[in-house]
Amino acid sequence: MLRIKFDRGTLLIEGEKRQVDDLRLPGCVFDPRMELWRAPARCYREIITSLTRSDVEHEDHAREYDELNFVSQLDREPFPYQKEAADAWDENRRGVVVLPTGAGKTFVAQMIMERVGRSTIIVTPTIDLMNQWYSVLSTSFDIEVGLIGGGYYEPLPVTVTTYDSAYIHMERLGRRFALIIFDECHHLPGPSYLMAADSSIAPYRLGLTATPEREDGEEWRLEDAIGPIVYRREIKELAGDYLSEYETVRLTVRLGDDEKERYQNERAIYLEFVRENRISLSSQHGWPRFLMLSSRSEAGRRALLAYREQKSIAQASPAKLRLLDRLLVQHRRDRILVFTSDNDTVYRISRRFLIPAITHQTKVKERHEILQRFNVGDYPFLVTSRVLNEGVDLPAANVGVVLSGSGSVREHVQRLGRILRRMKDKRAILYEVISEDTAEEYTSSRRRRHSAYR
Repeated sequence: MLRIKFDRGTLLIEGEKRQVDDLRLPGCVFDPRMELWRAPARCYREIITSLTRSDVEHEDHAREYDELNFVSQLDREPFPYQKEAADAWDENRRGVVVLPTGAGKTFVAQMIMERVGRSTIIVTPTIDLMNQWYSVLSTSFDIEVGLIGGGYYEPLPVTVTTYDSAYIHMERLGRRFALIIFDECHHLPGPSYLMAADSSIAPYRLGLTATPEREDGEEWRLEDAIGPIVYRREIKELAGDYLSEYETVRLTVRLGDDEKERYQNERAIYLEFVRENRISLSSQHGWPRFLMLSSRSEAGRRALLAYREQKSIAQASPAKLRLLDRLLVQHRRDRILVFTSDNDTVYRISRRFLIPAITHQTKVKERHEILQRFNVGDYPFLVTSRVLNEGVDLPAANVGVVLSGSGSVREHVQRLGRILRRMKDKRAILYEVISEDTAEEYTSSRRRRHSAYR
């Protein structure tokens, strides 16, 4: 008889070596130190299925999760696409659901939790999202919800944690949950975070995201860790019926003569260094190589300063701020989110226009108060860098102004998603402001490679 045990994020298979050899169980390798077979905990479902189908007698000492009876406290009917998503996942009970920001991915997860009816852990990228999930689940189900992260360590049959905490603690907790939900699962393919998926036996796995694609192309790892994409709907498909109608407008400003000259001079210094050192910025290793070489010589340090200066000129020019002034006046009766790529510009805008600002430096209580007052209308405008790209609910926001950002498609779609939460008579508009004859034109073209902008 074979015995399956959980051991620090792995499975141990005890039994006759020849018998296990013949079975060729998924993920199993022989561990000569202990003279038994070992596999990643994520192979639990495949191993148990293989043993059962082969009529091999075995004892399962690995799992330690509970059956739960989730009864929703809210009388809420799912939208058709939400039910379709849950049904698609239910066919194999593994996989990724791709829905736009504001489309109710959390409610899809709640439906799936009810269907599975077993111990569940939800993994989120930030403390803010962890707290949001805690609030939603505590309200939706008559259960006590545990927290791991942000100073808490309270593992319960339903627990919410962060990616950072999950990969640290999962080797101890990986046997306690049957369903693991990865929110914003595009974060998962990082080398450390994948340990959370590998160290859990959870036979049922759900990934939620609006944009599974990653800049490094590592999204293929999601299939091994969670499962394939089982359901996908884009912004264009849901706009009007389930999300707000919207439009996107690209506005171009011209640099002043002095700014343009400085921009061109600084960019020439930066590009000359790149050419001399044969750095391919289009490759995955191009930018790390530039940073490494820039630290090795005076010319390199000057090139790095030139890169920062030309970028600063393009991203926060006086012309952009003058245009922002006009947009704030034009939309003075709307609820506006202003996005930049750096904190310096955030604080500069905040001081100039007397707008509340949120960055990663903003304290938790202050951030909470600002967001609340924005939603109720006390603050009509809000400026931020990247910390509001995901994980916040701002249903009142209907105008977005992107003054600067990366070339990431995901970031741009997330910023659009911040203003798409449906409200009565709401029509959203996203302005993208770029500096003419600068690298921002190329950056803008890159980040608009999504169906939402066609």
